[in-house]
Amino acid sequence: MSKLRIDFVSDVVCPWCAVGLASLEQALRQLQGEVEAELHFQPFELDPNMPAGGMDVADNLKRKYGMSDAQLAENQARIRDRGAELGFSFDFNARSRTWNTFDAHRLLHWAAAEAQERQLPLKRALLVANFSEGRDISDHAVLADVAAGVGLDAERAGAVLAGGEFADAVRDAEKFFQGLGISSVPAVIVERKHLISGGQPPEVFERALREIAVGAG
Repeated sequence: MSKLRIDFVSDVVCPWCAVGLASLEQALRQLQGEVEAELHFQPFELDPNMPAGGMDVADNLKRKYGMSDAQLAENQARIRDRGAELGFSFDFNARSRTWNTFDAHRLLHWAAAEAQERQLPLKRALLVANFSEGRDISDHAVLADVAAGVGLDAERAGAVLAGGEFADAVRDAEKFFQGLGISSVPAVIVERKHLISGGQPPEVFERALREIAVGAG
């Protein structure tokens, strides 16, 4: 069985990243016995200058992409449907604001430092907190609670967030992947050389990973 390193470059306020992760995980379930993946979640901030209090989601999307109300509704319906197909629930009524995500990325970096396998459940939980529950994932108390919910130490998480731990590491990782030309997410990099862009369907991930695994073998 082939073991592949997968770097999943994404943001926790990126809906297509939630779709992409759910799709990738479904593909990996289909590849059980053929491919074993080691997932590394890498930081990317869609809005690095997002103010501390966040912004209204609709206003932010209209500002960034020039969407009309009708286009926004159509886009959200498409994302909601894709999520539902993959077992991920988007509640755009609950999620009325979008938040600064730098501290969420610091928390994910800490989880990997604790043990690499702790990143995936925390990433899933952060996406659910943001998109399904509409929680403020820039709030340190919320982040510590999410961390505790997946078995991480809430007190230690709070200490990480209160200080500046892992800030430089997150910034360095962001610069590294931007330097590779990553300008949109999700970006799935397999074995540090094969790029799969966007929230692809599971069968696309499955086919690509099988081909890469064969080549690696």
